[in-house]
Amino acid sequence: MDNNKSWIDQRFPLTKVWNEHLAEYYTPRNFNFWYFFGSLAMLVLVMQIVTGIFLTMHFKPDAANAFASVEYIMRDVDWGWLIRYLHSTGASAFFIVIYLHMYRGLLYGSYKAPRELIWILGMVLYIALMAEAFMGYVLPWGQMSYWGAQVIISLFGSVPFIGPDLLIWILGDYAVGDPALNRFFSLHVIALPLILVVLVFLHIVALHTVGSNNPDGVEIKKNKDKDGIPKDGIPFHPYYSVKDIVGVVVFLMIFSSVVFFAPAMNGYFLESANFVVANPLKTPDHIAPLWYLTPFYSVLRAIPPMFGSQFPGVVGMFAALLILLALPWIDRSKVKSIRYRSWPYKVALGVFVISFIVLGWLGMQPVTPLNALLARVFTVAYFGFFILMPWFTSIGKTKEVPTRVTE
Repeated sequence: MDNNKSWIDQRFPLTKVWNEHLAEYYTPRNFNFWYFFGSLAMLVLVMQIVTGIFLTMHFKPDAANAFASVEYIMRDVDWGWLIRYLHSTGASAFFIVIYLHMYRGLLYGSYKAPRELIWILGMVLYIALMAEAFMGYVLPWGQMSYWGAQVIISLFGSVPFIGPDLLIWILGDYAVGDPALNRFFSLHVIALPLILVVLVFLHIVALHTVGSNNPDGVEIKKNKDKDGIPKDGIPFHPYYSVKDIVGVVVFLMIFSSVVFFAPAMNGYFLESANFVVANPLKTPDHIAPLWYLTPFYSVLRAIPPMFGSQFPGVVGMFAALLILLALPWIDRSKVKSIRYRSWPYKVALGVFVISFIVLGWLGMQPVTPLNALLARVFTVAYFGFFILMPWFTSIGKTKEVPTRVTE
């Protein structure tokens, strides 16, 4: 065995990689519940890739046969219904895990120095995941897939000067049809998964270069023993690799319950309109994307058109995403963790979370005068969190951060 390992190590740094990223990668010993979601995101990513490969074997990416091929998978392919539900439920599970993972970052200041690049890579990964999810949402070619694509893609036509040409370039035609479906299929199964895997790799390498944050926001690398080992650190493997298994088991229990008993989740994970083949001549009563895209769709609808153009709303929607990249530089607090932050930040974070959830709910509702007013109020609250952050993170009394991590 040792000889085999030596032979491999001479040609590939297997032992070095194992030690640097698992056996000898020292992590803070006070990780809590919020630190499960990074490994769960990896689990769901692998599951989505594997189930996607099997779905691709039977799916036909053309407007005439796409819907029928999904029905064929569900009814005639052995265990096809399970693979399809694992993939569709996995999409929602992916975003639940990612949103909780991002919230952990806001709780404990995981975007602050020296982890700015980790946060940026994570946000680029999140944006790529949204693109991947939207393109996958179009592929079943049901009513909501078609009309959702029609509404969202048409927004690019509102870009001044280049909008009409940009729209034709994206669609490959003058309307959503076969060329667009083929392009989205290619991007969904080849280009974007490769980008996601590369970004995950870069995200992990960046994390392991500077080290993991912890609920206290204490840098464990600053306090080492004579052997250079952090006094408050423990090897990731076997301690946290075993602990993550507990999180995986609990997650799979909940996930399996949804897959086997409520895969559509009352229309939140699979909309009823998407069980009807796309009909370009019949518009659904209410068009909205799935829940994980609705907060930003709500921002889009909250901003009124200008000179008959929806471009201001498009700018607002993308600004709501891109402004997250600025967090490492607009947070002026001297402490990372919410445990030691001042009360203004805690209040502001609570308002931000509520505004994000409410915007998500409003994005799934029909447009009414009341809903439009609420969307504008909570859009202001959403952007206010970032615009006012340099102020509310620099006022109020913070608690003293310990020199060593607490249990």
